Amino acid sequence: MEAYNKILERSKELFILQSATGIINWDLETNMPPRGLMLRSEQLSLLRKLTHRMATDPQVGELITKAERESDSLSEEQKRNLYLTKREYDALTQVPEELVGQMAKQRTIAIETWKKAKAANNWKMFEPELEKMIDLSRQYSTILAEVREIPNLYDAMLDQFERGMRAVQVSKIFGELRDKLVPLATKCAEASTNIDTSYLDKIVPVDTQRKIAIDLSSIIGYDTVTDKAGGRIDEVEHPFTSGYYDDVRITVKYHEDNVSSMIYAILHEAGHALYEQNLNQDWKYQTIGQAASYGIHESQSRFIENNIGRSSEFINFYLPKLNELTGGLYSGISSNDFAKAMNLVEPSLIRIEADEVTYSLHIIIRYEIERDLFTDKISISELPHVWNERYEEYLGIKVPDDTNGVLQDTHWGAGYFGYFPSYAMGNVYDGMWIEKLAKDVPNWLDEVGRGNTVPAIDWMKKNVHYYSSLYDPADLVKEVTGKDTTAGPYLKYLEDKYSDLFEF
Repeated sequence: MEAYNKILERSKELFILQSATGIINWDLETNMPPRGLMLRSEQLSLLRKLTHRMATDPQVGELITKAERESDSLSEEQKRNLYLTKREYDALTQVPEELVGQMAKQRTIAIETWKKAKAANNWKMFEPELEKMIDLSRQYSTILAEVREIPNLYDAMLDQFERGMRAVQVSKIFGELRDKLVPLATKCAEASTNIDTSYLDKIVPVDTQRKIAIDLSSIIGYDTVTDKAGGRIDEVEHPFTSGYYDDVRITVKYHEDNVSSMIYAILHEAGHALYEQNLNQDWKYQTIGQAASYGIHESQSRFIENNIGRSSEFINFYLPKLNELTGGLYSGISSNDFAKAMNLVEPSLIRIEADEVTYSLHIIIRYEIERDLFTDKISISELPHVWNERYEEYLGIKVPDDTNGVLQDTHWGAGYFGYFPSYAMGNVYDGMWIEKLAKDVPNWLDEVGRGNTVPAIDWMKKNVHYYSSLYDPADLVKEVTGKDTTAGPYLKYLEDKYSDLFEF
């Protein structure tokens, strides 16, 4: 056990350093003055190098070898932690420190360039920086593919976010989603054409929205106000969550004429935060104590956002409170009508504001583009054209400009290739969770209708959060539900919900 315990000591130092880097990244997006960009890129580059140096220290390799010899004395959880630590060590030791620094620096520059290009609707401004990021990502993922014996470059990218997942599996699940969602979206859109949503455009001052945001957070158990708070809410261009266990922060963008955008961004990001805060405390500062995958993470955020927040039960509970906080702005509107408005199905341009039914189609488009880009079927310069083509084919809408098209997301500028599929996989995982939750806690939605989210969230804590990275995502689903991951339960959830809501 001596070697294993020394690994834990080193692991703690590494995770503390990574959490500090996360706070600096958070500051980059929230508070950093414009002139700080180049200094911040250098800071992050150095921190990434130091992190890489610590993670790849030869002494760690020696400790891993010794711990493997002593593995008979380890518990199953400790063996899993050792396996995950070795898996990461074996990969990172093959990645040059210089490449790690280059990627961190280029990520900072590319994201800032993306912000300017998006504001200016200028793809050509962003393309050169994206090309550099793609080249660096290819180099990095090629190394991972070789170390982990993954034949396909894009599979190596997927594996970074969804451990064990391969494109052939994703394509199968996404193919089933696409084939069912396209006609379902059409049916829902036709059924909801006469729904009045004009009142959702009413002006709600930012100060009022901030109060609503805090209130919503407290209802689902994300504390930002007490003396034991582990969270906070800040304002950014593109919402995100950042933090580790006891300090997990969320961000939002307020639109005075679109309060619903804020409501569901808050619920979504707070869902991410709850997962981070409720990971197994016994495994804090250990590799096993991290999230199971980005897709599992996304299942938690979208569960809070959609399965709770967009449910008729929650809306019936929260509408009176929303009216109170906005000075009666929505007086005279029934909760049933409000629920229909909040669940309106309408093909749209913007992923983060898409309805439940069409959201996965936005992700499938991005997945197919990434897959084709890294199998050299399309070039970087073709991205806007291919993007626009797929949007017209899958969602039936024409993209008017690149700001609302290929430039709308920050992920590619950050080099997060292989990340997008996790969003739709989160929906699929939710279908699996909900099917099991309904059997274990049959009245969970009734409780949500009373403003009590505890039964549902406690089930998630016990069945998903607690296991952290004890299992790979596919294995976690099997452990919790007893079934393999399929799109069927999620598609049934959508069919049931929307046929009931819109009466078709």
